[in-house]
Amino acid sequence: MSAFDEIQSVLRERADLNARLSLIPYEGTPEIKEVSGQKYLYTRKRVGSRVTSTYVGTYSDELYQLLLRNTREAREIRKRLRKLDKTLAELGYQEIELSPRVIENLDFARANMKANIYDQAVLEGVATSFPQTEEIIENGKVNGMTASDVQKILNLKHAWEFILDQDVIQAKSDYYVLCHIARLVNEGFFADGGRIRGVPVTIGGSSYIPPLPMEFEVRERIEEILQYDTEDIDKAISLCLYTMKTQVFIDGNKRAAVIFANHFLIAHGQGFLVIPEVHVAEFKKLLVAYYEGEDAGIITAFLKDNCWKTF
Repeated sequence: MSAFDEIQSVLRERADLNARLSLIPYEGTPEIKEVSGQKYLYTRKRVGSRVTSTYVGTYSDELYQLLLRNTREAREIRKRLRKLDKTLAELGYQEIELSPRVIENLDFARANMKANIYDQAVLEGVATSFPQTEEIIENGKVNGMTASDVQKILNLKHAWEFILDQDVIQAKSDYYVLCHIARLVNEGFFADGGRIRGVPVTIGGSSYIPPLPMEFEVRERIEEILQYDTEDIDKAISLCLYTMKTQVFIDGNKRAAVIFANHFLIAHGQGFLVIPEVHVAEFKKLLVAYYEGEDAGIITAFLKDNCWKTF
């Protein structure tokens, strides 16, 4: 592995760990406070020069053990992050300052991340409301939803956090970034959800049967799209549609495709691409038509007009 490839690998892992760290609810050392004979749980952590204490809930052994596990997990992640930073320094890596436009785009995407995750969940048929989605993103759980749907939303958050990392947004939108995104959206459902599909699949509601993808062909096709002499939004949409139609992975292709397209779009300061809830039904019809041979220009125009958000 070349030094460049090793740096890219370390940066992806660092971004992944930072995303995982952001998913840990109630990070901090658990402490028990007693008021009028009733025990309550808090978490305590240092933020800068201040020590903050955050209320969690009424004491129970189960909740206390959960907080202890969270603390151990956060400690291990931070330990690994320190090692990765040391490795990057040894490899001669230096942080590159992002352009003001890309920084603004990152802020724009973060500000809209909850809404984007909700829209993506609706596209996947997840039975959720926006308040439920928001609760899952903030606290990692919610009542009234299946564990599978909750996991899908948490995975979407994880994948968005990954591409919005300042290191990852500097990486090329290549096959390896796509595979990592797919692994994140499939986490908890497949042992290696980022591996290229090796079995036949069918697509519900469509007669189209995608052939088995070959890794070298997928890599080359992504590279071809990146070299198009077109606007960045057209490249992003082409990356998205190609990933969906090829069905590169065993599952999660629409989720991975949208987030992969956004990695490219945000890296170029061109906003973001998400299918809003009100346009999901029409998009699905156009997607099936595209699968079955309809000219890509029709669904591309639809996405540019209804799903591309700029600032």
